[in-house]
Amino acid sequence: MKYDVIIVGAGASGIFTAYELTQMNPEIKVLMIEKGHALNKRRCPIDGKKIKACIECSTCNIVNGFGGSGSMSDGKYNITNNFGGDLFKYVGYNEALDLMRYVDEVNCKMGGEGAKLYSTANSQLKTQALRNDLHLLDAQVRHFGTDRNLVILSNIYEFLKDKVEILFDTEVLDIESKEDGFAISTSKAEFEGKYLVLATGRSGSKWISKICSKLGIKTQSNRVDIGVRVELPAAVFAHITDDVYESKIVYRTKKYSDVVRTFCMNPYGEVVTENTNGIMTVNGHSYSDPKLHTENTNFALLVSNNFTEPFKDSNEYGESIARLSNMLGGGVLVQRFGDLVKGNRTNEHRLAQSFTRPTLNATPGDLSLVIPKRQLDDIIEMIYALDKIAPGTANESTLLYGVEVKFYNSKVELDGNLETKIKGLFALGDGSGVTHSLSQASASGVHVARLIGKKL
Repeated sequence: MKYDVIIVGAGASGIFTAYELTQMNPEIKVLMIEKGHALNKRRCPIDGKKIKACIECSTCNIVNGFGGSGSMSDGKYNITNNFGGDLFKYVGYNEALDLMRYVDEVNCKMGGEGAKLYSTANSQLKTQALRNDLHLLDAQVRHFGTDRNLVILSNIYEFLKDKVEILFDTEVLDIESKEDGFAISTSKAEFEGKYLVLATGRSGSKWISKICSKLGIKTQSNRVDIGVRVELPAAVFAHITDDVYESKIVYRTKKYSDVVRTFCMNPYGEVVTENTNGIMTVNGHSYSDPKLHTENTNFALLVSNNFTEPFKDSNEYGESIARLSNMLGGGVLVQRFGDLVKGNRTNEHRLAQSFTRPTLNATPGDLSLVIPKRQLDDIIEMIYALDKIAPGTANESTLLYGVEVKFYNSKVELDGNLETKIKGLFALGDGSGVTHSLSQASASGVHVARLIGKKL
C-alpha cells in the first residue's frame, strides 16, 4: 500500500498537515496513522468517578487519539512568537505569525466563529506588572473552550475523513528509509510513502527519540517545567482575565534568580488530572458555555529547569517528582497556601475550612514533601509577587495542586523546512521539540504541508 504522504500522529500538527495537503491538491494520497481512538471514542474510564489513581490503560485517551492532547484542553490558541515554541527560528518571524493567523481562520471556519480574540497588549496592566517586577508577555489569544474545541475537531474530522485515509488504534512499530521513500511497519500492516511526517506530540517523546537514534538523527535534550496549579476565587483575577483572558506573566526570583511563569489560565474553569506515561499530573480546563462556569479561576505556576552535563534526562527528572506525588497521595495532592507557608500538612479538616472550594477531588497533603525546596521557594515568592497586582492571590485559602509538570521533547535536528537530514522525513509540532502550543504546532503542520504539496 503506497502513499504520497504518511503522517504519524493525529494531533494538532498532524491534522493541519493533512488539512493543508487537501487544500494544495485533493489528488495527493495521504495516510494518517494514530495510536489512539477516534474522537467520539475518546473517554478516560475514571473520568467523573471518585478514583484518584490512573488505572494505566494501554493507550491513554487523554493524550492519544484524534486531536491529540489538545482535544481535551480548553482550546486556547496564542498567536505569538513570545512563548509557545521556537517556530519563528525556523520559518521566520512574520511567516510564523502568518501561519498562526491562518490556523485561527480555519478553526473559526470549522465551528469556532464567535469566540473572542483577546489581546494582552494592555498598557495599563503591563505598567502595573512592571512596577512590581512582573513582565506581561504580548499575545493575541483566541479561547474556544473545551466544549467548542471538540466541535471544531469534529468538523475537521468530518471534512478530512473522505479525503484522507485515517487509521486509528494503530501503532507504528518501525520506520525504514529507502531510496524512493519510507517503509512503515505498524501493528496492523505495512505501508510505503514518498514523504513521511512525524507528528507524534508530547506523548510520543520516547518513541521519536528511539526512531531518531535508529536513523542517526541528532537530538538535543530540552528543559522540563515543574510547578503547581493555583486555584482561587475568580474575582481575584477578574480584572485581568475579563480584559486579556490569558495573561502570561514572567518573574525572576530574588532568592535564586530563577524564572517562574504563569501558564494556561482558566477563568471560571476547573482543575483536572492529566496522564503522562502512566503518571498523574494536574492541568486545567475552562468552557465557553456560561452554564459550565465555576466560581474559581486556575492557572499554573511553573519553574523552568535546564540541565547541563553530565545529566541529560530532564523528562525523567520531572517524572520522578510526579511519581513521588502519586506515591504519597495516590494521585494529585492539594494544599492550602496558608498551610504550606506555615509548614502544616493540609488534611480533610483544614481543606473543609477553606473558603475556596476545590473543583478537583484531590488528596490533601504536603507539597513540601514532593517538590524540591528551590522550586517551592520560587513558587511561594511568585505568589507574593502576584498578590501585588491581584490582591488575594496569597490568601490562606488559595489552593495549590501538585504536581504540574510540562515535559518537552528533545529537539530534533531540523533545517528551516522542519526536515531532518534524511530528505523527505519531517518532524513537527510538540513531538519535534520545536513547538509547545496548539497554535504553533498547527502552524508547523501547515508549513510542512505547503512544502510537500509544492514538491508533489
